[in-house]
Amino acid sequence: MSEVRQAEPLSIPATDALRYLPEGPIPIGEGRASWVGIQHGSDATNGSLNLLDLASETNQSFLLPGRPGFAFPRQGGDSFVVGCERTLGNFEPATGQWTPFCEGIDADVENTIINDGLAYEDNLIFGTKDLEFATKKAGLYLYRGSDQALIRLRDDQICSNGKAIIQDADGGLLLLDIDSPTRQVVRYPLDITAGTLGQPEVVIDFEGDPGVPDGAIVTPDQTGIIVSIFRPEVAEHGETRLYDLANGQLRFTWQTPGSPQNTCPALIPHQGGLKLLITTAVEHMSQEDQQKCPNAGKLFLAETDLAGNLDEVEVRYNG
Repeated sequence: MSEVRQAEPLSIPATDALRYLPEGPIPIGEGRASWVGIQHGSDATNGSLNLLDLASETNQSFLLPGRPGFAFPRQGGDSFVVGCERTLGNFEPATGQWTPFCEGIDADVENTIINDGLAYEDNLIFGTKDLEFATKKAGLYLYRGSDQALIRLRDDQICSNGKAIIQDADGGLLLLDIDSPTRQVVRYPLDITAGTLGQPEVVIDFEGDPGVPDGAIVTPDQTGIIVSIFRPEVAEHGETRLYDLANGQLRFTWQTPGSPQNTCPALIPHQGGLKLLITTAVEHMSQEDQQKCPNAGKLFLAETDLAGNLDEVEVRYNG
């Protein structure tokens, strides 16, 4: 039987706006992380980049010019590459300057925006989501750094979420990807130079699970995948789970008491080990439901037994 451990809620975020839909935590140093507030309420048209300091348990929030799906620190740490609405751009928190460099993403379909993504060297791999969460029209994209080309890899996703890159036995790249409504983690051979995906292979199937897979990361040794489970109904706790990539077996579960909508995980070096930071949300929860789930929308921190250091978990965009 897999082990279960309790995650502890932080006092962050402190406002209803920021607790609505936190996602995309990224380690940016010892005890520090960035994360995005995708939107600041059900009718909001803006979100934010946030900088968390675990030692002081403080958070800085910076308003963005739309709804972000992801943000990754650039080399040097003074700016971030952000996927916002249908645009990739550079954002400088110190000045608030927003500089687009790739626009018109998903331009031939309606009612989609950028969602989750990953940075790999000078490349970005990201997806979009159908805002009605219904139609297979959202894209999966490669922004190839070598020639600044935007390449659509798929055009039939609904809500493109967790992503990671690992290597196969021959050193080739494999893309792990979640389109949440499929309730599957799939694996594709990825050729960045050619701008192509191979055929998908199902790694984990969540059919029959009360929640849907959302954000995901791989463990530092690339043998496991940590998946946050978004459970839309009221529940005593939420779950973020560690699965074995070789056989799909559940190895570990971190529970988030009073918060069922887990969105994304991140491993953060802190206090001599790797801690698991979990974002959770209150998206579409009624006031009554929020009273039953008092920690909904908070960030959680949990102990792990995983080995690794900052170099193995830190994400930087080299473009």
